[in-house]
Amino acid sequence: MTKIKIGIIGAGRIGKIHADNLLLHPSVEIVAISDLFAGPELEAWASARGIDTLTKDSSEIIQHPNIDAVFICSSTDTHVPLIKQAAKAGKHIFCEKPISMEIGQTEEALEAVQQSGIKFQIGFNRRFDHNFKRVKEHVAGGTIGEPQIVKITSRDPSPPSRDYIKASGGLFMDMAIHDFDMARFLSGSEVVEVYTHGGVLIDSVFAEFDDVDTAIITLKFASGALGVIDNSRKAVYGYDQRVEVFGSKGSVSIANDHPNTAVVSTEKGISSDKPLHFFLERYTKAYVEETQKFIDSLVTGTPVPVDGHDGLQAERIALAAKLSYRLNRAVKLSELEELRR
Repeated sequence: MTKIKIGIIGAGRIGKIHADNLLLHPSVEIVAISDLFAGPELEAWASARGIDTLTKDSSEIIQHPNIDAVFICSSTDTHVPLIKQAAKAGKHIFCEKPISMEIGQTEEALEAVQQSGIKFQIGFNRRFDHNFKRVKEHVAGGTIGEPQIVKITSRDPSPPSRDYIKASGGLFMDMAIHDFDMARFLSGSEVVEVYTHGGVLIDSVFAEFDDVDTAIITLKFASGALGVIDNSRKAVYGYDQRVEVFGSKGSVSIANDHPNTAVVSTEKGISSDKPLHFFLERYTKAYVEETQKFIDSLVTGTPVPVDGHDGLQAERIALAAKLSYRLNRAVKLSELEELRR
């Protein structure tokens, strides 16, 4: 069978994860990797995986005649130009979230994708998590009736670095964007209104960059259902990822994943291990599955499971959340065009 030939742009942490996961797929060959900071260490890493071509120039990936698809894992500010170039070159694209920090730029990138007819998948890996998939199955299957309340808790174990905060786009676009996608995914309905309360309760460095480290975000869905998301950049006990969907016939919820299920009960109290430390541990299998689903769509010609529309809608919710925080009022997504002017 002819293999799907992949090029990876950006060989940081997430680029390397995708590379290792892609190599698990029997229909994949990684032809080349580009990274601005490619050096001896990255050369050794690539060589150990049988990847012969390593370059600092992303155009060598995009223009490579043998590459069928590119994984865009570079910094967010590079996504739109790379998407446009790859689409023009007829390469299928897997792109990490968000597509961009500006809705207008994202729309331009997606227009280029549409005109080219290529496949485009966005990296919302949580959709492939075993827990969240089970919630989705019960909601879509009618087990809990019509969804009425969606509750999402998403808290990181520790804050990111100053340099990361500076370039991240803020909590709403960087961290909560996964939760906005999950709200749409689990409810089966679009978000129509957002109201945000946020604060700097963990580290004053967030305020320096007009950001928050703690937030409560309420949502209204087109279906009439309501949602609430709570975010924190620092949960001292570990990565906190919980969901409940409450409906007319019942509810479905998932708790955190732990290293084991042992619960110790003594006269001194009841204890268990803390949740898995962070997203790499919590979503290991989800990262594998999202790459495999992308490759499967290329092999079979079926639609990708998470497309550009999903990326755009999550960004629109993030923008509405950010505006709601600044304006101290609810923001309807239908207002965004006017408010962006």
